[in-house]
Amino acid sequence: MAETELSKIELVDHVLENKPVPRVPTGFWFHFLGEAESGDASVDAELVSKNIEGHRHFIKSFEPDMVKIMSDGFFLHPVKGGLDTLAEALKSIEAVGPGHPWIDRQAHLVKSVAALSPDTRRFYNIFSASTTLRFMIGREKLLAWLKNEPEATSTILKRIELTLVALAKAVVARESADGIYLSVQNPGSESFSDESYDRYLKAGELSILAAAEAAGGKNILHICGYAGIRNRLAHFKDYPAAMISWATAVEGVPLGEGKRLFGGRPVVGGFRNVPGSLIHVGDEDCIKAKTREILAESGRVGVMVGADCTVPNDIDLKRLEWVREAAAEPVD
Repeated sequence: MAETELSKIELVDHVLENKPVPRVPTGFWFHFLGEAESGDASVDAELVSKNIEGHRHFIKSFEPDMVKIMSDGFFLHPVKGGLDTLAEALKSIEAVGPGHPWIDRQAHLVKSVAALSPDTRRFYNIFSASTTLRFMIGREKLLAWLKNEPEATSTILKRIELTLVALAKAVVARESADGIYLSVQNPGSESFSDESYDRYLKAGELSILAAAEAAGGKNILHICGYAGIRNRLAHFKDYPAAMISWATAVEGVPLGEGKRLFGGRPVVGGFRNVPGSLIHVGDEDCIKAKTREILAESGRVGVMVGADCTVPNDIDLKRLEWVREAAAEPVD
């Protein structure tokens, strides 16, 4: 089959449907704002413009097989007051919906980037409610609140989840995102049990995925290994998503093994993503050899080669091109 027989959209659709492809596509992404977690794009329109311009440069320079639209500037849920104590947070955090700048500016961001990439599939980054709250108060405080006041903390999480459901509906629409990339993570895998996860976090995460799917989205579930936090991957086996992503290096689970764990569903990843890793500093021979190694283990159907998470934003795009070249090599 010649590569020209499939457009990029068809290529990614074939992966999502576990169909053979003429070449294995790649999926890489990085942040476009240097201080993504501290900026608030719902009140600073310049941050939205910078984010859109970052996408524009990347899409023009690299012509990616798929686009993950980054939510830089929108990591923090809107608040009306302080967050020093749980009592303050209960007063400060309320769900918001369409018409609120935090929702509407993200819808604008997604539609603007979608217009830059009409020939690719596009997935919008959304963090789970617990990850969003962690950005706002820190991991230690989140775990303490969940341990000492789980019901009250759950009330806050449910409010954030309602906002994220509204966001998912707003961004998955005609000429916008084709689905969401939902990032989930156990807040502390050694101290926060699967039973607690099911009780306080799972239902909300499933509701976000369901909202995006009901709007017509094909979604990617990302089980995040940020800061080296490990997740029990099997705990997420019943999450409905068209494709699964996880930190292969942190979890010690390569793509092929994970694909089997998730019932044969399509997967994306393979490369460690942190600064100084192979994808960041490696030479052409080593990066291409690693790509071949990943595909030898995973197979070439229902697979997209990428990284465990965002790659460093100073990465030389030629390194990503080396991966694409190796993934396109004919199989003997």
